[in-house]
Amino acid sequence: MIPRIHQQGSNTLGLLHYLYGRGTHEEHIDPHLVASFDTMAPDPGRDLSVTKKDLQHLLDQPLSLLGSGQRPDKHVWHCSVRAAPDDPILSDGQWAEIARRMVAATGIDPGDGAGCRWAAVRHATDHIHIIATLIREDGRRPDHHRSGKRAQAEARLIEADYGLHRVTPGDGTAAKRPTSAERHKAERQGRERTVREELRETVRRAVAGAATEAEFFDRLKAAGLLVRTSVLPSGDLRGYTVAMPGDRNKDGEPVFYAGSTLAPDLSLPRIRDRFDATDVAAAPDSAHPPQRSAPSAARRTATHAAWAALLVIDHGDDGAVAAQITATGEVLDVLAKTSALHTRQQLREAAWAFERASRSHTRAEFRHSQQLRRTARDLVHSGPALGRGEDSATTAMVIDTLFFLALAAAHWHAQRQHAQQAAAARQAATHLQAAYAAASEESMARLRAQGLRLAQPVRNWSATLLCTTAPQIAERVLGEPGWPALAVTITHAYQAGHDPRALLHKAVAQRELHTAESASDVLVWRLRRMADLPANVTVISPHSTRATDSLPYAAPLGPVSIAVDQHRRHRR
Repeated sequence: MIPRIHQQGSNTLGLLHYLYGRGTHEEHIDPHLVASFDTMAPDPGRDLSVTKKDLQHLLDQPLSLLGSGQRPDKHVWHCSVRAAPDDPILSDGQWAEIARRMVAATGIDPGDGAGCRWAAVRHATDHIHIIATLIREDGRRPDHHRSGKRAQAEARLIEADYGLHRVTPGDGTAAKRPTSAERHKAERQGRERTVREELRETVRRAVAGAATEAEFFDRLKAAGLLVRTSVLPSGDLRGYTVAMPGDRNKDGEPVFYAGSTLAPDLSLPRIRDRFDATDVAAAPDSAHPPQRSAPSAARRTATHAAWAALLVIDHGDDGAVAAQITATGEVLDVLAKTSALHTRQQLREAAWAFERASRSHTRAEFRHSQQLRRTARDLVHSGPALGRGEDSATTAMVIDTLFFLALAAAHWHAQRQHAQQAAAARQAATHLQAAYAAASEESMARLRAQGLRLAQPVRNWSATLLCTTAPQIAERVLGEPGWPALAVTITHAYQAGHDPRALLHKAVAQRELHTAESASDVLVWRLRRMADLPANVTVISPHSTRATDSLPYAAPLGPVSIAVDQHRRHRR
C-alpha cells in the first residue's frame, strides 16, 4: 500500500472538481465519499441534491473563524492511498477504516475531538484520496510534521492487518519519484520513462568512472543534455542543472532539474566525493583520455577489479563496502551503455535496479574503490563491444562476477536492515543472470564443443581431478551441460603451465556456488580469469607448454561414468 502526501494547495473546490470529475488521465469511475470527519458530510457523487461547493463550504468552515491575517496561504492537505496491483479489491468500508487510520497517524485528525475536517473520496477500485483543511476545529494548526513518514509507517501496519502486499520500507535515501504529471507527460510523448528518470540515468552514466568535474560536464554535453552551472562568489562551482532539449514547459522554456533532485548522490558535492585527490592528479584530462584498449581487455580488467571488490564486501569495513557497491553501480552503468545489443536491455535493467542498492546512510569512503572506478573509465574509453568472439566471452566473464557481487551487496544490505537496497540488489542479480545467458551462449557453445572433442583419457582425467578436488559439487557439475567446457578449461590451464588441482581447489573455495544456475559455467570463468586464459578459444593453444599426453594424473581411469561411480562409492 502506497500513501503519498501531495503538495499543499489553496483551492479546496478545485481539488474536489478533480476528485469528482472524469479524470485527466485514468478514468474516474463512480466517484463517491467513503468516509469523512463526522460521517455526515454531503456526498455530491451519490446525492444529486448537493454540490461540490456544499462539501467545500463544510470543509473550509473553520477558516471563517480566523482573521484574514491568520489564514494559511496553503490550507488544503491532500493524500492519496493506493493498493498494490496484486492486492484484492477492498470494500468501501475497508477503505473508510484505512482513511480514518491515515488521518489519525498523520496528525490531521488524531481523535481528540478537535481535529481537522476531512473527506475521503474513492473514484477507482484501487485507491482513495483524502482531502483536509489544515485548521483544527479549535482554530489551531494540526501537528502534521513528517506526515509522509508517518503515513508510510501506518501503511506497513495496514498491510499486515489486512493481509496485503508488504511494501519494502525505505530509509529516505531513494531518488524522488516522478510526479503523476511527469508520468502522464511521458505517456503522451511516447516515452518509456519520464524525463526525470531518463536524466537520472544519463547523469549516472556521465559520473561513471569520471576523474574530474570537467570530464563529467563534458560527458553530459556529449550525451546531448542542456547544462547550466551556478557559481559561488569565489568563482567555484556551486551546483548544476540539466534538461532534455525537447522537454519544455508551457512557456516553451527547457525544464531544468538540479542533480540533487534527480537523486541524493547526484548533487555536485556528492559527485566530487568520488574523485580521489591522488587519483585525479594522475588522471588524464578529458581532452587527453587514457590510451584506448580493446573492449575485451577492458572487460577482463573489470572482472579482476569486480572480484577484488567482492572480497572487500565480504571482509571490509562499512565505509569501504559502501564505496565498492557504489562503484559497482558505475561499472553496471557503463556496461549497459557499451555492451552489444543482445545484452544491453538486461544490463540496463540491472543497472537501473542496482542504482537503488548503491545509496544508503552508510558514508562511502571512495578511496577504497578507485580501482573499480578506473575500470569503469577504461570501459568508457574502450568503446562498445562487438558482441561476438572474445568481446562476448569477456562480457560473459565480467557479468558472471558481477552477479555474485550483486548477491554479496544484497546480503550486506540485508544484514543492516537496508530492505529496499537488498531487494534492489537481488533484482539486479536476476537481470544479470538473463544478461549472462545472452552473452555466454556463443562462447560457451564453442568451449563445450571443444570439450566434447577432447580425447577420452583427457576427459577422464578432468573428471577424476574434479571428483578428488571438489567432491562436494562433483556429481552436480558432471551432470551439467557445461561440464565439457569446464573439462577443456582445466586442460587449457594445465597446458598453460598451471597446477589445475590447485586452481580448481581455489576456484571452488573462493565463493559459494549454490546460487548459480550452472556451477560448471561459474568455474569456467573463474579458472579462465585466475589462469589468465583467453575467454573465447576455438582450438587448443599451439603455444601450450605441455601436451595432453603428459597429463600427471592420466593413468588408465576408464570412462567418465566410472569416475563418477568411484566418487559416489567414496561418498557412501
